[in-house]
Amino acid sequence: MSFDVVAQQPKLAHLLQGTAAFSAVVGLILLALHRGPVRRRGAAFLLLAPALLLLAVGLLLPGLHTLGLSFMDDEGDAWVGVDNYVWMFTDPEALIALRNTLAWVVLVPPLVTGIGLLYAAAVVRARFRVLALSLILLPMAISFVGAGLVWKFVYAYRPAGAEQIGLLNELVVAFGGEPRQWLVDSPWNILFLIVAMVWAQTGFAALLLAGAIAAVPGEIIEAARLDGASPRQIFRHITVPSIRPTLLVVVLTEVIGTFKAFDIVKAMTAGQFDTAVIAHEMYDQSFRYGRTGHGAALAVLLFLLVTPVVAYKVRAQRSVG
Repeated sequence: MSFDVVAQQPKLAHLLQGTAAFSAVVGLILLALHRGPVRRRGAAFLLLAPALLLLAVGLLLPGLHTLGLSFMDDEGDAWVGVDNYVWMFTDPEALIALRNTLAWVVLVPPLVTGIGLLYAAAVVRARFRVLALSLILLPMAISFVGAGLVWKFVYAYRPAGAEQIGLLNELVVAFGGEPRQWLVDSPWNILFLIVAMVWAQTGFAALLLAGAIAAVPGEIIEAARLDGASPRQIFRHITVPSIRPTLLVVVLTEVIGTFKAFDIVKAMTAGQFDTAVIAHEMYDQSFRYGRTGHGAALAVLLFLLVTPVVAYKVRAQRSVG
């Protein structure tokens, strides 16, 4: 038996023990519901108990552990108070990650929503709308890592005089320009990373907004036409107000996804050239540099930024429903 197989045995045993324990809990709950009368609230609590247990073990306890680590030193042994949070707002590299995250949040949601809205409005009532929506949804079929690699090849650089393999530099050279290292020059490289995110997410926005636009009552639009309203006026004063709840859900979804942006940055630049964002800096501090206190503080900040947006999104989705 090889060393790797022996090393994996304790993990496999723990996995089997955990699965058996969870199955036993579920079996006892079902048996209790089957054997005796249980009030509706009691039955609901019993049925939710396994999920609540998993949430506590997989989310609550790690979250509390991360919160505790954010007040400890890099080894997790000594209490340092708020030093990790002071570092987060004073260290140049951490400030770059905060600045870049702010740029992503300011630019990505409006661009994704705006482009998706215009595209949806243009094709929603066209004969080829199914094909058009399918084409813009194609980027969603690949992961963010895949999207990052696609655009990394688009931005690929070769020295002047060499054959260019990047589409963008090939176009620049074809028109008489000099090839550029698009992903190296800060702060413009942030914009080129954002393009990849917008490309990957616009299909999601277009699909949701196309459904919302199609649900706008035709009688209202026809009445506006009879009153002499132009297509632009109908879009601005009727379509957009009618789909405002869906617009809000799309924007909030993109804000949440942008806060957690990691894959595209990792695939395209690995956080180099001043392109790091909070999620990537958290990963580097925790697993690359071994500074668990710094990484935990960034994780807590990310949680605090995302939580109110998630709560507001839930309320917005209820209004859409």
